[in-house]
Amino acid sequence: RNKTYICFDADEDMNYYNLMKAWKENDKIAFNFHNAHEINNLRDRSGEEQVKKKLRERLTNTKVLIVLIGSKTKNLFKYVRWEIEWAIENDVPIIAVNLNNTKILDVNLCPPILKDKLALHISFNQKIMNLALNSWPNNFKKHKKDGKTGAFYYPEEIYERTLKN
Repeated sequence: RNKTYICFDADEDMNYYNLMKAWKENDKIAFNFHNAHEINNLRDRSGEEQVKKKLRERLTNTKVLIVLIGSKTKNLFKYVRWEIEWAIENDVPIIAVNLNNTKILDVNLCPPILKDKLALHISFNQKIMNLALNSWPNNFKKHKKDGKTGAFYYPEEIYERTLKN
């Protein structure tokens, strides 16, 4: 497991996913992840079971799940909720990334299944996301071992310090 799986509303939030891929490709930006979406190809005309089979293959190789939380994400059950459920059931660390700049759990937009689960909630920001990708998987394991659950987030000082660098 060395991949990062990005879960998002493909109809509304594709531009954020594409921006993450652009950050990854830019040598002048410190942002890197092994994209689980590169494992296989999905066809638009595939049925739900075929899609989930391909998604499961990607998820099986995942070390961290990023959920891009936009205005409609909480209402997506067929795939987004299914992907989050899979990550929870398989103890995959989850980073909930708010696309509206909220730095903590956004109770109005967060998918209900994720609200009380162990997850890091951050805003969509390249430096903060890079920090989360590099630190949350180990912190998740520690918190899980200690029996902790619920929403975690970075204090404002972490944002200030990270954005200065």
